[in-house]
Amino acid sequence: MKLQVVSYHSGIPKVNKSPEKSNILFNFIKGVNAVGDIGRDHHGFDVQESDVAVLQGFVHENSKNMPHLLLRKSVLEKQKMSRKKTLVADSNLFLWVNTSNKPHHYLRYSWDGVFRRTGFYFDKDIDPNRWQQIKNDLGIDVKPYRKSGNHILICLQRNGGWSMKNNDVMEFCHTVISKLKQYTDRPIVVRAHPGDKKAAIYLRLRLPNVTVSTNPSIDQDLENAWATVVFNSSPGVASFIRGVPVFQMDPEPEYSMYGELANFDLSQIEQPELKDRNTWLERISMCHWKFDELIDGTAWSFMRNYV
Repeated sequence: MKLQVVSYHSGIPKVNKSPEKSNILFNFIKGVNAVGDIGRDHHGFDVQESDVAVLQGFVHENSKNMPHLLLRKSVLEKQKMSRKKTLVADSNLFLWVNTSNKPHHYLRYSWDGVFRRTGFYFDKDIDPNRWQQIKNDLGIDVKPYRKSGNHILICLQRNGGWSMKNNDVMEFCHTVISKLKQYTDRPIVVRAHPGDKKAAIYLRLRLPNVTVSTNPSIDQDLENAWATVVFNSSPGVASFIRGVPVFQMDPEPEYSMYGELANFDLSQIEQPELKDRNTWLERISMCHWKFDELIDGTAWSFMRNYV
């Protein structure tokens, strides 16, 4: 049976200046048609009948009432009510290795949501070759777990961002610093979210043994780090790959992409548990696909098995 697949270009904000987001949708539909299914690019704000809807970006319950976000919400709700699928394209977990994402344009894809709590990341069946391909394409160097290090790195998220579950980022930061000082005298380095334009305003810490990073690359902050503390954000992926253990402050493991590896108790900051990363690396690779694989239908041929 041929499947009907519709991509929603109006789910991309009008202020977007990058053609990559639209190309994600155009290329995906090319691949759907290459496989023999029926793919359509839709540019309106109405929801079309389809077996699979394709969105670039997600929406959450507290999102603003902007046209592109309202469309995403309507698509997700209608597909769910019809017991149909919605494919969500999101930024790749290895973007810190190559921030331009060129030439491969890898992105992360999931059914019906983001984070493992709400979305499915095509990792039911693992192909180890997938990780090897991505590692070679992107030149990812997986470091052994660090046996020494100096500072504790705290990576912040956007202030008030939905993945922070409406927690204030500075309250989170001060709480973590206070707890860390109970268990370690190591220096603390605080790294703001690179996309948070207001960070320079509110991130004015004047605390002993605490500094604010101005490094453009997270690799620079991970150099000589003993451990990384996050709420649930993707810098945890970079940290684990560079051999630096992660402490996740979100108590729900499935709200991050590395919950099965993370430590959760800051009292163990000097003795972090170091879990094997091989299966995890193979698992998170299964949801990553590059533009060439969208266009020729390789990605869709794999994903349609889970419709």
